[in-house]
Amino acid sequence: MQFTEKLSNWYSQFIIWRVKKIPHQNFLLILAMIVGLFSGVAAVVLKNAIHFVHVFLTEGFDFTRWNYLYLLYPMAGIFITLLYVKYIVKDDISHGVTKILYAISKKDSNIKAHNSFSSVIASTFTIGFGGSVGAEAPIVLTGASIGSNLGRFFHMNYKTITLLIGCGAAGAISGIFKAPMAGLMFTLEVLMLDLTAASIIPLLLSAVVAASVAYFFLGEGAEFTFMLETPFDLETLPYYVILGIFGGFASLYMTRGTFYMEGKLAKIKNPYTKWLICGLGLSVLIFVFPPLYGEGYDTITAMLSGASDYVVKNSIFYSYKDSWFVILLFLLLIIIFKVVASTFTNAGGGVGGIFAPSLFVGAVTGYFLALLLNYLGADLPVSHFTLVGMAALMAGVMHAPLTAIFLIAEITNGYALFIPLILVSSISFLTNRYFEPHTIYTKRLARRGELITHHKDKAVLTLMRLNKVIETDFMTIHPEQTLGELVKIVAKSKRNLFPVLDNNQRLLGIVILDDIREIMFNNELYTRTKVRHLMTIPPAFIESDENMDSVMKKFEDTGAWNLPVVKEGKYLGFVSKSKIFSVYRRVLIHFSEE
Repeated sequence: MQFTEKLSNWYSQFIIWRVKKIPHQNFLLILAMIVGLFSGVAAVVLKNAIHFVHVFLTEGFDFTRWNYLYLLYPMAGIFITLLYVKYIVKDDISHGVTKILYAISKKDSNIKAHNSFSSVIASTFTIGFGGSVGAEAPIVLTGASIGSNLGRFFHMNYKTITLLIGCGAAGAISGIFKAPMAGLMFTLEVLMLDLTAASIIPLLLSAVVAASVAYFFLGEGAEFTFMLETPFDLETLPYYVILGIFGGFASLYMTRGTFYMEGKLAKIKNPYTKWLICGLGLSVLIFVFPPLYGEGYDTITAMLSGASDYVVKNSIFYSYKDSWFVILLFLLLIIIFKVVASTFTNAGGGVGGIFAPSLFVGAVTGYFLALLLNYLGADLPVSHFTLVGMAALMAGVMHAPLTAIFLIAEITNGYALFIPLILVSSISFLTNRYFEPHTIYTKRLARRGELITHHKDKAVLTLMRLNKVIETDFMTIHPEQTLGELVKIVAKSKRNLFPVLDNNQRLLGIVILDDIREIMFNNELYTRTKVRHLMTIPPAFIESDENMDSVMKKFEDTGAWNLPVVKEGKYLGFVSKSKIFSVYRRVLIHFSEE
């Protein structure tokens, strides 16, 4: 007990000393570097853990034969993850990036402490055993959790904690790919943090520190080995335009296919039944199409080197490796079934993200298109299209063209292809966004109006809480009360509006003072006029779980200054325009302060 008190006193004294001695901006830079350090270490640990499990399970597989263990490993990995999450973590840790966005918009940037390690453990089992997802979303949630909890430990404000979450995300991407610029761009495009002079330096520091940690432990090599076959030729530009359009539609298929399957699988309520169906489906897919095993980065490396025979390793298609038609069919089926495999993995209880699947499908898409065009008479560098295809899918799925451009350039040392990277990423992004305004990360939140965007007005409305603007000081009346009784209530009230409730507290209507002003002093009507004859129906009702964007739309549509709030028909209070504007100004100042 004494030790706890001493620790608490020391902590309080340190916080006071820090505030007095270290300026806020300087301390923020220190925290950004610490977040980058721990995010980089977490990325290295996760990367090595997945690699170790993968090698341990698959070492010795014969490339030329089927491997029946593919039918066992994915199911086992998801089952271990399911038990770990259900009985040890006891919290939902899937959809990591979506959880970060939700924490920023609706939970004051508060991310639970266990997210600093739980996603790393869960995704190691999921991906190491063959789950067809990526480690990036779990590690981004880990980095963001480190930033959030460190900020709360030192009693930082919402703005600073949100920035530290961005530092954690930037550090995580930078650490796992050794790509600091991609980490920075990911934070700005996907997490949608505003780029200001005060935020750019902490984000860069965190990304650089994390990348340095990754270089120290993993060496200086790029994620994928890439050899520039020939210099970029302007004559191939039309083919890259085709790749951009094709990649845009492939990314649209990924987004909509994922949500369609998630919706169908969500109807299965028993987690073990869902695991059995999804795990079995995933295992069969991986058995038939081994490149779907895990992240698929070894397959990407093989395609970058032009080794088409490696792509069909361990599969029933291996004996047809010299048939261009079979190879193209195999690649097309991989593009189709990767979405199914990824959804099965997450829906069945696994933990992983869509980042690596986007890179994988992009690489296969570019490889497929280059082979097809070459068979039709073109002379295209296959590895170039494989690499640029990765950027196309990422730009479309995540609506993050800058992240795609810098990430692919950094992880492959493919800076010589900057022009096609920019062109294809832009076309894919625009193609996808034309049909799908939200990314695979933001669509769930956007449906519920819980997404913060770069649109400052909407961002502020998202941050506002309906329960903070409800006013409850209205005097209620019963429909069977008389005008005389109503006048006595009016005399005591400071409001000019009176909700009419039944015996079950359900809102029946309202009486507005201006509507009864002409008759309220007519004594002859006091006993024979009932409130139910005087009440009117409000122009709209606000449900207690509505978001503020929807509330403001109702005010605009009705022109009202006050609207009632109900929960399942029961009266809770009123919301007024003046109250909303007052709270809006306070939140805007808090949101915008530097």
